[in-house]
Amino acid sequence: MTFKTADLCDDYSDNLQIATPMFQSFGGHKTFNGTIQTVKVFEDNVFVREMLSQKVNGDVLVVDGGGSLRCALLGDMLAEMGHQNGWSGVIIYGCIRDSVDINKMPIGVRALQTNPLKSIKKGWGDKNIPLTFAGVTFNPGHYLYADEDGIILSKKALL
Repeated sequence: MTFKTADLCDDYSDNLQIATPMFQSFGGHKTFNGTIQTVKVFEDNVFVREMLSQKVNGDVLVVDGGGSLRCALLGDMLAEMGHQNGWSGVIIYGCIRDSVDINKMPIGVRALQTNPLKSIKKGWGDKNIPLTFAGVTFNPGHYLYADEDGIILSKKALL
């Protein structure tokens, strides 16, 4: 289903949160949307892998990586796993790696930056809790819409 975040803002502005424009766009899909699922981690992507290994129907994984630029929380193997398992996109408040390969994949990805260093693997973090960054709160079960103009959040489905 096609949409433009600008049109959604025009139609539903009173009921939306609009993320601060701070993310770079990666992945082959510049436009994506879905129900939000979340993980909160710091320089550890075990929970990112765990979530992306689950079968979903177009959900978006939102990862609060604490804004760390010291290592990547998503690479080509996890992005491919996410695509294969039905995730429409991933938002990372942190870094990714393998960006050239990810850009060829049919998944949407937003991240602060790239970093070639992989993360640690300790399994620290939380899953499906509200996350606040980029001036908005990402609540599990709410809806996210992303395109070239930005990222918007809604309590209810808009499409």
